[in-house]
Amino acid sequence: MSVLVLVLAVSAACCLGFGFVLQQNAAQRAPLNDFLSFRLLVDLVKVPRWLGGIALMVAGMALGAAALGQGELSLVEPLLATNLLFALALSRRQTRQPLGRQGWSGLLLLAGGVSAFIVAGEPQGGAATADPTRQWLIIGAMIGLALLFTAHAKRSRLSSGPVLLALGAGLLYGVQDALTRVSGERFSEGGFAGLLTGWQPYAVLALGVTGLVLVQSAFETASLRKSLPALTAAQPIAGIICGVGFLGDRLRTDAVALSWEAGGLLAVVAGIVLLGLHPAMPTGATERVRAGRLQPQQAQ
Repeated sequence: MSVLVLVLAVSAACCLGFGFVLQQNAAQRAPLNDFLSFRLLVDLVKVPRWLGGIALMVAGMALGAAALGQGELSLVEPLLATNLLFALALSRRQTRQPLGRQGWSGLLLLAGGVSAFIVAGEPQGGAATADPTRQWLIIGAMIGLALLFTAHAKRSRLSSGPVLLALGAGLLYGVQDALTRVSGERFSEGGFAGLLTGWQPYAVLALGVTGLVLVQSAFETASLRKSLPALTAAQPIAGIICGVGFLGDRLRTDAVALSWEAGGLLAVVAGIVLLGLHPAMPTGATERVRAGRLQPQQAQ
């Protein structure tokens, strides 16, 4: 793993983590009538704190794209999952909660899991598959699952809805990362003409906007404890599936390596859950009212 990829990916994770906290601080004040509507973005664009969070998110996505241009998706995605560490750092500053046993355990599991997966898997680049059927099957499966989660979330938006929306957004962001890498390769080979004549950059934009609506709706209806762990866990898993499935990323497949890779991913998910449920994570200033709307809340 090159130092450049490490610096770019961790810098991207830092921007994303800080951005998610600022976005949730603002989105929790939005009216419930905007749930899963593009009106939500129109309302939030008037809030300076949300704009700051979006600016950090865009910077994180740009740094992530640069990392994807230098390294394999299967390498960059686990590093991007460390955004939760930075989200927790900012949340701790807001709430002044100590890290405690839960925080340290989550930190060690997340960092150790990422390290175990990368060291055991030794991600390497390769030729992308020439079979479009496999590519569309994988992309279709990720988008189909995201749509299924969203449909269920609409019926349970104040209970399991935020988790389902965050899972769906994570799947979309994982596919977006894969297509961002393809778009970068097209640009390197053919410049803007080669980039704009392909469908991938337009799909990246569509997935990004759709994922943003899902994420902000999740932030609007629940605390980061419910939404951010699911988002952070789903994105790298979807990205790794796309990377190995049709982008040509190669991982070691002997029995020992596979066991360490699986254990590493499980440790990453466990660490994400522990950190996401940490008391330092914002919970919202007032209780939700289940009368068809949310009471106004003060951003933390």
